[in-house]
Amino acid sequence: MKKNKTPIVLQPRLHLPYRSDLWLILTFVLGLLAIPDSAHAMGVSTDKSLMDLYREGGPIMHIIALCSVAVTSVGGYCALMFRKKKLMPPALVAQLNEFMTQRDLQSAYSLCNATPCMMTDILAGSLTKANFERDMYNKNAMENHISDECFRHETKMMVIVNYMNTFAVLAPMIGLLGTTAGMITSFSALTAGKAEATDLAKGIGEALIATAGGLLLAIPSMFLYFFFRGLLTSNMADLHKTLSHMLDLFTGEAHSTTASVNDPKPQA
Repeated sequence: MKKNKTPIVLQPRLHLPYRSDLWLILTFVLGLLAIPDSAHAMGVSTDKSLMDLYREGGPIMHIIALCSVAVTSVGGYCALMFRKKKLMPPALVAQLNEFMTQRDLQSAYSLCNATPCMMTDILAGSLTKANFERDMYNKNAMENHISDECFRHETKMMVIVNYMNTFAVLAPMIGLLGTTAGMITSFSALTAGKAEATDLAKGIGEALIATAGGLLLAIPSMFLYFFFRGLLTSNMADLHKTLSHMLDLFTGEAHSTTASVNDPKPQA
């Protein structure tokens, strides 16, 4: 009599979440908080409030303020929609893995329709190409569909991320426009014969404040652009890997964490 051998169950490798993005945010925020302290250490002090500086920046500051609201809105949207749990909920992944292991395509397709998200949208289209009469259940066509749909979704989401890059590029130009307007004001005072320091200070102050406003908008926008671009690329790569693993479970090229109820029992 041969001894019963327990089949080896291969478990998918788990990856710990990448936390360096959190340290980048903390470093960026601490750097911004250190700016006032550095200015105070160099002996730079002022009694003007931020609202006073905003008014002295001239009309161009209204455009910078609107762009700041837009960047905040886009950043908030990306933070909510680009999360891994939003793209592929863990509980949904586990349930779909079970259905794919059992080759229960009808239940998997119904679950995808009942819980719409990016992962289920891509998988549902792939399941329609499955064919039990073809070699490997037509896995090649299913893989091509997943690759194409992942690329399409990532391209559409990158359009939103690129908005922050657009604001990062436009913000210094908007500030430069305010700088030019301030210098025109100063030279106009000189042309009118007003050579007092107070007459020139208004235009120069407007120019410098507009420049600073544009840079304060451009720096966070550029940081958020690179941050969310990396986050989206990483999460989409994980999504593609998860869907590919589901196809491997369906074709029998991979094993689930639990043995299927239809697996043949080892013979004595």
